[in-house]
Amino acid sequence: MKILMITDFYWPFVGGVEQHVRRLSQALMKRGNQVAVVTLSQPGLAEFEYDREVRVYRVRSSGQRLPFLFTKANRPWAPPFPDPGVTWALQQILEKENPHIIHGHDWLARSFLPLKAASRAKFVVSLHYYTLSCAKKNLMYSGLPCSGPQLFKCLACVGPHYGALKGIPVTLTNWVMSAVERACVDMFIAVSQATAVGNGLTKNDRYQVIPNFMPDDQLVSTDTSSYLAQLPHEPFLLFVGDLRRDKGLDVLLEAYRAIPGAPPLVLIGKVWAETPAEFPPNVVVLKDWPNEAVLAAWERSLIGIVPSLWPEPFGIVVIEAMAAGCPVIASRAGGIPEIVNDGETGILFPPGDVQSLQNALERLLGDHALRERMGRAGKMRASIFQASAVVPRIEQVYRDILHFESEPHEPTPSGKHYYQQL
Repeated sequence: MKILMITDFYWPFVGGVEQHVRRLSQALMKRGNQVAVVTLSQPGLAEFEYDREVRVYRVRSSGQRLPFLFTKANRPWAPPFPDPGVTWALQQILEKENPHIIHGHDWLARSFLPLKAASRAKFVVSLHYYTLSCAKKNLMYSGLPCSGPQLFKCLACVGPHYGALKGIPVTLTNWVMSAVERACVDMFIAVSQATAVGNGLTKNDRYQVIPNFMPDDQLVSTDTSSYLAQLPHEPFLLFVGDLRRDKGLDVLLEAYRAIPGAPPLVLIGKVWAETPAEFPPNVVVLKDWPNEAVLAAWERSLIGIVPSLWPEPFGIVVIEAMAAGCPVIASRAGGIPEIVNDGETGILFPPGDVQSLQNALERLLGDHALRERMGRAGKMRASIFQASAVVPRIEQVYRDILHFESEPHEPTPSGKHYYQQL
């Protein structure tokens, strides 16, 4: 099959979605498919290059000519409506690549919508965030998980996030374009059941639940020794993610302060404007590590902590920790409970509950046998999230929707869940 991925960002950026799209593209290539990627252009990066065998096109959007509107955290972002510049570039790339499948991964994929009727390609969209239901993509309202979208509530919510100039048009256009996307997409892939529910998918929508995945064999292309030298020599606790309130950083720090004699706490992630300027003693902050170094850090860590306040659609760091045999303490938020078996591979606690997090940390720190048992169980469970288990499911989605063109075929059952297929 010929597959064209459309994603806002791609390697060398190292966020969760960027890692997933790169891993998926390369895994599909190994399975005999042809894969190309379309992403936004970035300063200093080539307009076209090969990432191993994957062809990467970087296109300039019309929005990039208005950086004051379409730039956030020093990176251009795709608006929730088709960008004329991207749509024009996509048309040229479609003529060259002639794909069977268009696989979108965020709002940039909506620039394909004007071309869908004239294209013979089938349209698959992976939902990594709450892009169908939330203009902020995180389904948070006033610092807490949102009960669900309502137009006027959404309009009031986006101001602090985007600013009034951008917030209102972003919300209104996302409201309209979400309906268009639902009508045009041949199959949605939600990375968790929580993501499907949060995006408002129902049994009448065409979707399947297929999680993100880890490579079967992690290819180390970066010398990690200089990074690992920054880790404490003694056993340590590990948090990986953006150093922000929504990731539960404040909750973690408060719980950590309350534990006398706790081992060092290592925080690996991106610093934001809201990141605290000071941290408790024995907290080590490490910024912008490559994924290979993060995976090596999990191997050395005592306990992994994922204290998110926001409903994490999936939480790839949970899988990374479990694959390393590291027991996990995580909030019962979003898709995390679909990964962690509470009491078996880790401990779940209510989001934002400092005392419950403190209790869980003290319990695991005081019970070596329990840590060992949960680490072994987590490593076994992580195997179902390997590329060899997950990628064929995605490939089957492609085959199912392409099959409609040639002969009668029973539609793929709506809401089919990955775990039910094991």
